[in-house]
This record gives sequence, structure tokens and C-alpha cells, in this order.
Amino acid sequence: MSILGLKKKQPKTFKVKVITMDAEVEFSCEVLDQEVPKEFPITFHFLAKFFPEKVEEELVQEITQHLFFLQVKKKILDEEIFCSPEACVLLASYAVQAKYGDYDPNFHKPGFLSQDELLPKRVLMQYQMTADMWEEKITAWYAEHRGIARDEAEMEYLKIAQDLEMYGVSYFSITQNKRDTDLLLGVDAQGLHIYSPNNKLNPNKSFPWSGIRNISYSEKEFTIKPLDKKKEVFKFYSSQLRVNKLILQLCIGNHDLFMRRRKVDTIEVQQMKAQAKEEKARKKVERQILAREKQMREEAERAKEEMERRLFQLQDEARLANEALLRSEETADLLAEKAQIAEEEAKLLAHKAAEAEQERQRLEVTALKTKEEKRLMEQKMREAEQLAVKLVEQSERRLKEADHLKQDLNEAKDAERRAKQKLLEITKSTYPVRSVISLMAAYSTGSCRMDFKDTDMKRLSMEIERERLEYMEKSKHLQDQLKELKSEIESLKLEEQQQGGLFAHRGDARVYVDPPYIPHSNVGVPVS
Repeated sequence: MSILGLKKKQPKTFKVKVITMDAEVEFSCEVLDQEVPKEFPITFHFLAKFFPEKVEEELVQEITQHLFFLQVKKKILDEEIFCSPEACVLLASYAVQAKYGDYDPNFHKPGFLSQDELLPKRVLMQYQMTADMWEEKITAWYAEHRGIARDEAEMEYLKIAQDLEMYGVSYFSITQNKRDTDLLLGVDAQGLHIYSPNNKLNPNKSFPWSGIRNISYSEKEFTIKPLDKKKEVFKFYSSQLRVNKLILQLCIGNHDLFMRRRKVDTIEVQQMKAQAKEEKARKKVERQILAREKQMREEAERAKEEMERRLFQLQDEARLANEALLRSEETADLLAEKAQIAEEEAKLLAHKAAEAEQERQRLEVTALKTKEEKRLMEQKMREAEQLAVKLVEQSERRLKEADHLKQDLNEAKDAERRAKQKLLEITKSTYPVRSVISLMAAYSTGSCRMDFKDTDMKRLSMEIERERLEYMEKSKHLQDQLKELKSEIESLKLEEQQQGGLFAHRGDARVYVDPPYIPHSNVGVPVS
């Protein structure tokens, strides 16, 4: 007998992969008398088969709670459990709190949720909103959950999820009768529910576990007998044998859990709950201690930052104070220099003020003199005007006298000419000498004066011409005096305007004097 024949035959094994909600494990398993798939490795998903009614009371261990939270979250994201958009955003905020902890705006920058699946696709497609807008809405709720630990955030998530209509419901296609009316059977922790195929939220009929007396199964037919015998027995049909076995297992398991929840917990369960309660209390204390330490550390860091900020502020204030001191010293020197300059300017201004006062007094005196001179000038102008008027009157009177003299002279010439003509006529005629003598006697007696000689006429004409020339010379001299007076008055008025209020302003005192009227007619008497 060979040694090889003594070796024990090795059993056949196959590889198995078990996938939980947050990990995977792969190992080898012996082949037993059971049907298994042919593919390798064989994959199993570790999931909760029965959903608790009250998650806060039934999920005792933290790891169980965490795995169940991940399972419910996946069902919501895969739309196996319907959730409204508002509830989806709130659930997503608790999921973010469970994953990232407290919100820190300095660390959780915009876009930090871009790689996380937080909302069902149905919700994302329902509204025309960008990923940034959804992140902003989730972050707004997320910031309100500050101080909530991971297990507390997961529990808040599950407490909201357990109130959803499709939470924990397993759906199966059934028919009610041989006419193959399509219906849906729902099995959950509360009982059995009958739905229309297009409405998984509101059941048409429900059978709570407390109201069911018996559930029987025979191949494809299920029979539900109510506890109240007066109620009608409900029957439905399912064509798949494996599905029928699963329905029966779910009914038995959920009914058993329903009845167990309404009884006193076993000692083992009580011990587990007590241990879990103590563990939660211990962790809560630890979290409180950590929270206090974290708060103290944050306060210390804030105090340190505040002290550093205050130190920088004081350094800045000291630097500014030094700069201000230097500027103040420079300003003091500048002010001292300005004060000296101002003092010198004050002295100069005082000196100028004294000079201005002297100038003002001088101007006042000058103004008084100017007024007196102006008054004298005006008086001289009035006298000159009066003199001009008198000269004009004398000129007119002399002109009249000259006209009278010319008229007398002309008359005398005419009389002389007539007398001479008459004498010639007498000498040429044959008149007697007596007549001539008598005529001469008549001339000599004054009836016809003939003693007006040519020399007298010349002398008279010369006197008249001389008086006319003298008058014209006096008139020209008077006009020159008037022009001088006028120019002096104009210069005085110009000085008054330039003095600008040093003495009272008087109205325009210009005097326009027309030159006296001088007749230019020839008053000479022609000499024959």
C-alpha cells in the first residue's frame, strides 16, 4: 500500500465574496449538498431582510445602525423608496453631517460635495437646477447640524426615512383571480398591503398583522384569513414558486417580529440594550469631553489669534504712533518756522497798516483840498460862463452899434452923393448965382449937412475894426481859460474815482461850456 493511498481526500471548495454596505470580504467555502451558482466567486450581499418599526429602539449596536443607514440611503438614491425633493435635501444634509462632521466654511469650500451621490436622479431631473445650486441648498441645512455626532446624524436620517410610505415594503406581482387581474402585494413590518401596479404609495387594501388569523399557501395560491370571521377571506395567486417561498418567509418573519416587539424583551435583548445604552452614554460623555476640549482648543486658538491680531494691531499702532511723533516733531519745527514768519509778517503788516493810515490821512487831506479846489474851479467856471455871457451881450450890442454906424455912414454917403450931384447940376445950368448961394446956405445951415468928410469916415471904420479885433482876442483868451478849467475838472474827477471811497463820492460834476458866439461877419466899413 503506497503512501499516496493513505492521504485523505481533500474536499472541494469554492470562493465566496460577501459584500456589505461599506466593505467586501472574500474567502473559500466547502462544497455542500446545495444548489449554488456556477460562476466564481459566488457573491453574497449582506443586507437587512426585515426592517425595524422603530429604529431608535430596535437598532441596538452602532455597527448595525451604520450598515442599516447605508442600506436605506442606497434604496432612497436608487428610488426603491420614494422621497419628496424637500425630504431628500434634508436627508442629504444628515448624510453629509455623518460623513464630514461639523460644517467649517474655511475647510468645506464650494464644490466639496461634487463627488458625493446625495439625491435621487428623479429629483435632479425634476428641477432645472445646477449642481452648485443643489449643493448650496444642502449646505444650508448641513450648517444647522453642528455638534451632531455621526451615529446621531445617521439615526436622524433613519427616523425620517422610517416615516416614508415605501420604507421596508417588499413588493411582489400577484393576481387576484383567474382573470389575471394584475396587483402588487406589499409585505412590511406592519402587515400585508394590496396595491395597484401604478401606485406603490397608497394601498387599496391592508391587512395588519394584528388582524390576520392565518396565512395559508398551496403551490400558487395564498389565502389570508382575517381574525374577524365575519370578514371575507382574501386570496391571491403568484406563478413563481421561488417568489412564493420568499413571500411566505417574509410573512412569517415580519409577523414573528411584530408579535415579539409587543412582548417584554428577553434577558439577552435587555442586556444588549443595557450594554448599548451604557456604550452610548459613555460615547456621549466622551463626545462631550471631546467637544469641550475641542471648544476649549478652538477658544484657545481664537484667543491666540486674537492676541496675535491684537499684537499686530498694537505693533501697527506703535508704528503709526512713531510716525505720528516724527510728523509732529517735523510739524512743530515747521510751525515754529511759520510762527517766526507770521511774526515778521505781522510786523510788516503793522508797518504797512501805519503807512496805510498815513496814506489814508493824506488822502483825506488831499480829498479836502481836492474838494476845495473843485469848488474854486466850479466857481471860476461859473464866473467864466457869466463873463462869456457878458461878452456875448457886449458883442451883440457892439454889432448893433456898428450896424447903426454903418447905416448912418451909408446915409451920409448917400446925402453927400446927392449933394454933389445936385451941385453939378447947378453949376451946369443957367441958374443965377443967387440960387447957388442960397443952396449952399441951406447946406451950411444943417438942413443938408455936408461937413462929413472922408477922413472922418476912415477914422470911424478903423475904430470899429480895432474894437472888433480886441473883442475877438478877448473871446479867444476866454475860450482857452474855459478849456483849461474843463481839463482840470476832468482830472479832479478821475482822481476821485481812483481814490475809491476814501472820501464821499459826488455826482458827475462835468461842466460843458460852449464857446461864446462870435459873429464872423465883416463889420468893417469900406472907405471910398
